[in-house]
Amino acid sequence: MAGNPINPARIDFTTLRLFCAVAQTGSITKGAERCHLALSAASRRMADFEAASKACLMERTAQGIRLTPAGHVALQHAMRLFQGFELFSNELSEYSSGSRGHVRLWANMSALVEFLPAALAGFLQRYPETRVEVEEQLTGDIVRAVVEGMADVGIFVAGAPTHGLNVRPYRVDELVVLCSQAHPLAAHDRIGFRHCLAHDFVGLNRGSSLLNTITTAAQEAGFPLRLRVQVRSFDAMCEMIAANLGIGVLPLGTCARKLGPWGLKAVHLDDAWARRQLLIATSASRTLSGSASLLVEHLARA
Repeated sequence: MAGNPINPARIDFTTLRLFCAVAQTGSITKGAERCHLALSAASRRMADFEAASKACLMERTAQGIRLTPAGHVALQHAMRLFQGFELFSNELSEYSSGSRGHVRLWANMSALVEFLPAALAGFLQRYPETRVEVEEQLTGDIVRAVVEGMADVGIFVAGAPTHGLNVRPYRVDELVVLCSQAHPLAAHDRIGFRHCLAHDFVGLNRGSSLLNTITTAAQEAGFPLRLRVQVRSFDAMCEMIAANLGIGVLPLGTCARKLGPWGLKAVHLDDAWARRQLLIATSASRTLSGSASLLVEHLARA
């Protein structure tokens, strides 16, 4: 049978913040300094907090303060309260500034170029007072940003570690070999990637999931990837390929409109990895704001 609940009137945010600081530093003295409190006041607050909690939350050892199992539970709930208050504060401040929502969306280049322009246009037409801050980032950085709370929503290619995330399928893109119409591979409509490895490549800079994909595919085929030119964007790749400086692997949606005007040919790949699943990710430990939830649902339906 559950005991009497804690009286919330006996615990304030200053005390909870102090408790978190003591838990993180392992010292009441350092926790008091971090919270700008006198040591005597901090010690009294910690004693009152334990009394109000009706549980032993901390053990005093020669090495400093150590949390008990009950203390670890209290710390988890205190952190959630602060996260909830931050969300509460941020959303209300958006109303006061005239914006009824702010969503931080980090996405890889493929999603940003192929799918997001139309999807975001539809979302912002429906919710014109919402502000969406979009950043193009590498997959690893997107995962880290969502886990650490720097981004509300992330979109990246499946295959990256997703511990600490809630993920759902977004779109599937098709990778093709792009070449100049004057290139020997332009005679093909479909080809296996291993047959492309005798040619020079144009690729993205290091760290991109696409470069990692084709580098791994070349290694598995037993051939080196002859990377001749590296650039920062799909547009720059297309320009280099149109100048016949090499061939490249790109999502079809990023280059389809350039084929005729730029004298390019898209050759479909037979390899299974050429079809990539994109994922929508949110933090598993943080509650989404109303605006972020609406954006996720819109993207999932778009």
